[in-house]
Amino acid sequence: MRTLRIRSFTLLCLFFIVFMPWLFFVAAHFMETKTFSFEESKLQNEIQQRQLSEMIRLIEINADKWRDLQWQNRLHDQLRQAKMDVAILSASNQEIYRSDPERSGGSTERFSVIEDGHVVGKIIIYMPRSNAFQMMAALGGLLLAFFVVGFEMRRFLLKPLEKMSVAVKQMAAGDWDVKLPVSRITEIAKVRDGFEMLEDALQKSHQKQVELEEERRFVIAAVAHDLRTPLFALRGYLDGLEQGIAQSPEKIAKYVAVCKEKSAQLDRLVEDLFTFTKVTYLEENHNKQSADLKLVLLKAIDSLSPLASQKHMTISIHTADDCIISGDPHLLERAMNNLLDNAVRHAPCYGKITVQSFKDGNNAIFSIHDTGPGFSSEDLQRVFEPLYRGEQSRNRATGGSGLGLTISQRIVRQHGGELTAHNHSEGGALLTGWIPLMA
Repeated sequence: MRTLRIRSFTLLCLFFIVFMPWLFFVAAHFMETKTFSFEESKLQNEIQQRQLSEMIRLIEINADKWRDLQWQNRLHDQLRQAKMDVAILSASNQEIYRSDPERSGGSTERFSVIEDGHVVGKIIIYMPRSNAFQMMAALGGLLLAFFVVGFEMRRFLLKPLEKMSVAVKQMAAGDWDVKLPVSRITEIAKVRDGFEMLEDALQKSHQKQVELEEERRFVIAAVAHDLRTPLFALRGYLDGLEQGIAQSPEKIAKYVAVCKEKSAQLDRLVEDLFTFTKVTYLEENHNKQSADLKLVLLKAIDSLSPLASQKHMTISIHTADDCIISGDPHLLERAMNNLLDNAVRHAPCYGKITVQSFKDGNNAIFSIHDTGPGFSSEDLQRVFEPLYRGEQSRNRATGGSGLGLTISQRIVRQHGGELTAHNHSEGGALLTGWIPLMA
């Protein structure tokens, strides 16, 4: 839809206001004279001026005949031919003669007749009503122009603004299903587009807030449940130690080992929960600096090497040099640590983990492949959901918190990249991702 700027609309309105009276004046002139030419009007004005001079001269030189009925009749005939009227008054303003008793207004010429230094009388000559019809028509055109301009200004300016005001109030009340008015004025259309963008942004923000609130409630409920189980077990074994149930050194050592295992599980769950909260709800004011993806992966592998050695697993790494990325090295190491931890926990004993990284255009690509059972179809759809755990690890046998992959994906996304989960063609889980290289 073509739009019109307010400046152009205003100029059109002003032109219309000026043009309409002129159009009506010309139309009235044509209706009266049957021609569009104004030269005849000019000639007619010259004739009227000449007739007026003759009439004044006639009245002045016949001051002694003002009361003569025959002279008055001849004067009346000449006035009719000239389309004029006259009123003759005495020096004391008494009426001597009036050609048309009903005429008292319009364009007039007034003068006094003086003889021998004395005022003999006063003359009022009423001019022909030559332009009265045209001027009335012009006035009518002006009024019509103001009416049309006012109506169009209300239709194009005021009504859209009024509807927009109502729509904004509805949006402020939480009603997102509002229809903003369409306008042919460019500035109002831009304001409408801006409000539409604002509405979409507010709606998305509101939806995100609702989703975050639901996620927060879910996380609190799930973490409370996950904390209760190890705490209950830890309390039970500590009570057993306190009450002397474990009397032999072997049993005491077993109770202490279980307590250490449960406390380590609690520590891991709290750490995962803290990191999840940090990357989800806090502002993304990370410690941005240059980081070598190869070093980040090597540090993560070193931290998981003891656990991999316990399961007699081998970790092979094939990484390219100079994969320099911009981000928080601590968070990136945490993301890679979670991915490797997931691979170590789910791969079988004597399994193998392959870590790769390389450049691809402006991105650094990384992948982690393990020889475990891989992901089920449901896992592939929900593996990055907070606190989601596949059926095989739902009982915490592998020690997972259900937050590791979620944390890793959100850290990678906050660094401008993406993380996805697949099953390798040769079997096992495959986690691949990319992060933009530092410019």
